[in-house]
Amino acid sequence: MTADAAHKLLVVGPSWVGDMVMAQSLFKVLRQQHASLQLDVLAPAWSRALLQRMPEVDNAIDLPFAHGELGLRKRMALAKALRAARYDQAIVLPNSFKSAIIPWFARIPIRTGWRGEQRGLLLNDCRTLDKQQLPMMVQRFVVLGQQKHLGVPEPLPVPQLVVDKTGAEQAIQALDLSWSQNTAVLALCPGAEFGDAKQWPAAHYAEVAKDYSARGWRIALMGSGKDRPICDQIVGMLPELLRGNCDNLAGRTSLAQAIDLLSKAKAVVSNDSGLMHIAAALHRPLVAVYGSTSTSFTPPLSDQVEMLYTDIDCRPCFKRQCPYGHKKCLTDLQPARVLDALKRLLQRVQFVAL
Repeated sequence: MTADAAHKLLVVGPSWVGDMVMAQSLFKVLRQQHASLQLDVLAPAWSRALLQRMPEVDNAIDLPFAHGELGLRKRMALAKALRAARYDQAIVLPNSFKSAIIPWFARIPIRTGWRGEQRGLLLNDCRTLDKQQLPMMVQRFVVLGQQKHLGVPEPLPVPQLVVDKTGAEQAIQALDLSWSQNTAVLALCPGAEFGDAKQWPAAHYAEVAKDYSARGWRIALMGSGKDRPICDQIVGMLPELLRGNCDNLAGRTSLAQAIDLLSKAKAVVSNDSGLMHIAAALHRPLVAVYGSTSTSFTPPLSDQVEMLYTDIDCRPCFKRQCPYGHKKCLTDLQPARVLDALKRLLQRVQFVAL
């Protein structure tokens, strides 16, 4: 197939927010390769808010399964419906067997993905992953969009979410936030879906919130309903006079609203989480705090980032809970380091603006 021939491609997308953000790098590479491309993404319904902010994607197709559900009959029915689209290729980003079922049932001629879970029967462009050669998840996504003999393209395109200003203003109004165009907002993202071993302590976040709220900044605490308790703790640790400067939005926003509101933040502090990757893709000045995970595997892909971590021997352990119960990789990372990193980032942004 020539580079300018019509090409219809289906990507089976990942199931985590951060992974879906990083998948945009693949979408960009695919657009560069094919002058005429229809790019559709099959993914969980929650991801539509992200995909709608990726101009490379033509259609988001909802994957109607609970996490871990096989649902073989439903997969066969969905695959049958997708046959009519006559896709030329499917790229399967998850490494599970079930994620490769639909492209096979849909009779898509080229089915590309990494080898694993005995799914060589379903994928006819099955690749063997060299983890040393491709240490980053984004590299592993992007290479699947290349011919087998090609490596990671240079430069690697980074995610860039496109936000409609109207959406941000509507979110501000809907949530009754006292944010104006000139409001300096520091977004704090203290949650982590993966587990407690990725969460910087509430007391440390509270110190950062105290410092910036005392300067007149508004503090936006972002996260899902699961993150509400830690966000409540942070607010409760602030002096009473400063609590009015905090907007505790955990569990109050849709993903779409969270994306749009993060685009208004002057700076962001986050654990290694989906919101961290969203903030990076919005190219907000970002301090990313790492505990049990590694900056070399899933770093935020932006040039306005400082990644902070400790050199404790037992990290990164990649555990959901600290095996030793002390979480020293995070408790020993003091608020002063985050405050210093924020200062450097904001000075850099101001310098570039001048």
